[in-house]
Amino acid sequence: MPASLVRVLADRGITTPSPIQAATLPDSLAGRDLLGRGRTGSGKTYAFLLPLVARLEASGRRPAAKRPRAVILAPTRELVTQIEESLAPLAGATGLKVRTVFGGVGQTPQVKALAAGVDIVIACPGRLEDLMKQGACVLDRVEITVLDEADHMADLGFLPGVRRILDATPADAQRMFFSATLDNAVGVLVKRFMTNPVTHEADPATSPVATMDHHVLRLQREHKLPVLVDLASAPGRTVIFTRTKHGAKALSRKLNENGVPTVELHGNLAQNARTRNMDAFHSGKATTLVATDIAARGIHVDDVTLVVHADPPAEHKAYLHRSGRTARAGSAGLVITLMTPDQVGDVRALTRAAGIKPTTTSLAGPQDAVLAELVPGERVRRTVEELRVAVAPARPETSGGTGRGGNGGGAGNGGSRRRRSGRGRGTGSAAGSAAGSAAGSAAGSGGQRTGGQGSGGQGSGGTGGQRSGGQRSGGQRSAQGGARTTSGSSSSHSAASFSGGGRRRGR
Repeated sequence: MPASLVRVLADRGITTPSPIQAATLPDSLAGRDLLGRGRTGSGKTYAFLLPLVARLEASGRRPAAKRPRAVILAPTRELVTQIEESLAPLAGATGLKVRTVFGGVGQTPQVKALAAGVDIVIACPGRLEDLMKQGACVLDRVEITVLDEADHMADLGFLPGVRRILDATPADAQRMFFSATLDNAVGVLVKRFMTNPVTHEADPATSPVATMDHHVLRLQREHKLPVLVDLASAPGRTVIFTRTKHGAKALSRKLNENGVPTVELHGNLAQNARTRNMDAFHSGKATTLVATDIAARGIHVDDVTLVVHADPPAEHKAYLHRSGRTARAGSAGLVITLMTPDQVGDVRALTRAAGIKPTTTSLAGPQDAVLAELVPGERVRRTVEELRVAVAPARPETSGGTGRGGNGGGAGNGGSRRRRSGRGRGTGSAAGSAAGSAAGSAAGSGGQRTGGQGSGGQGSGGTGGQRSGGQRSGGQRSAQGGARTTSGSSSSHSAASFSGGGRRRGR
């Protein structure tokens, strides 16, 4: 291992390799194709970053325009970002250039960076394929390819894209696949793309983490929210998992309403909102994160003391990866699964498949003393003002084009309207007279409207509508006595009304 990398690790208090690192480094540093399996939090990231950086530095080649020397593929934006954070000091010590590539953000900075030449690209498969099709990224000089969380990419349906990306790399390039589980889907990739690979498994696929305690709380459905409020308001960082994006958003809102500073993480958020929310959780401004399964493998925050399965996952691999957000790198952690009477059979099958023997307790209600025994400490609730400062609202992900604003009758002039497909939120103005005059602008589809003075009143509307393409026709909106008429046709709404501060939902 190069001395420069050893110093970087020492500066971070890492002096002894983890089991998966000790098992894989001799072969990976030698350039062999490698398949590594280690549970979440076992140190897999450094197990592939260290040999990748060391070998690129040793080869001494310089990156050409649009042609990276190494590619790391990961299933989620969060995981890409966290790999970059781990890689940054190693790359800085060796002078290697790194670029992340993923969707949800504009591609222009990514295209410019690739054109200037980068050594390492860390990417989600979808956006990388887009850039390859545009000729912005060519993989014919790749020396090393890494797949992180290979099984999760298979679960998400990314394997066809992964195969196309690997096909574009030289056949004699080194390939390393790392995952928490090695199943048949990963085996297909191994047979097609690896040459005499070595396999290292640091621990059994379902081995429980020794410092992680598992509990199942049986409760009535109506007690779920107050129990979650109690657990999340205890000291320490908490991650709560739900099955759906809507569930994550709704639970985050309810926890904040109950004084628990909470942020959400799911696929409906734009990248800047995801980054902002994770920054709030990292910094401690938000003590609770509500996330969906798709984000489970991209969350790496130190000192998460509690993971709660508000909705039990559908299969055992998801349970293991969700639970792996706590008890990382030898730290202690607690995992609690909430189970309603109709979920008993499913939860029993789930924990059995995961190799977990949890302690099951029936709760009398949200005031049950067992909650304080499991998660001790004073329960702290924030005021509305404190939460407003700590937790910024998240912006749903939006994309799309623009439309024309209609002309209002009477005194008002037609305002401009930006329309986007998908969910959106924005600010603008809308006002009008009872006679039908209107003037103003709105951003986002069904965006938030505030301010705006007209001849007859002012109005504001809430966030939320979903609208796609086309132009709007014959739609009227009333806003505290004002009316707005636009021309054109709409694929989503023909008419809608809103009142000050209200919410309008797309159909």
